[in-house]
Amino acid sequence: MPQAEARPAVLDLFRSTGAYLSGHFRLTSGLHSPAYLQCALVLQHPRIAEDLGRRLAQAITALVQPEPVDVVASPAIGGLIIGHEVARALGAKFIFAERDTSGKMTLRRGFRVEPDEHVLVVEDVWTTGRSTQETIQVVEEAGGRVVAAGALIDRSGGKIEFPVEACALLDLPIASYEADECPLCRDGSAAVKPGSRYVRSAS
Repeated sequence: MPQAEARPAVLDLFRSTGAYLSGHFRLTSGLHSPAYLQCALVLQHPRIAEDLGRRLAQAITALVQPEPVDVVASPAIGGLIIGHEVARALGAKFIFAERDTSGKMTLRRGFRVEPDEHVLVVEDVWTTGRSTQETIQVVEEAGGRVVAAGALIDRSGGKIEFPVEACALLDLPIASYEADECPLCRDGSAAVKPGSRYVRSAS
């Protein structure tokens, strides 16, 4: 039998598509970092997005068996593409949570979770895990049962603790700093914000 074609490593895919950036960045969390993972650049390629979605679905299936997954829920905007691809791989429904005008994560657009539906929460990158935590809370308040959480990359160094089983395709610890403790700022470099939304730093 012919051998299956080897899958490129996840980090290699990020690098080859320009999705792994080096510099001085202000992350969505408000932290500063010398590296940024711009998942949109790797997920803009449908075949790669489909492949990564299948890989993450397989990893999560192994984690939660024999629990079924009825719904995949993602925080907007970062989790939309990978969440949809994971849902496709699992044959599950896909919904997403988004922030209202006050900044609170909520379900809108007629999305709903039926009582006791088994829900998987999927994000692109975990740094603090805040968006995933908030999405878990939203789903549970809507009556769903979150069985696991998943992400393409965990850059926290394993520091995040979720109330459910969790896994990422790649653990990639990358230094991050509070703005007033950032060595890049002390060296005179200005942080740029390459992400999709700005977060006001705590005063």
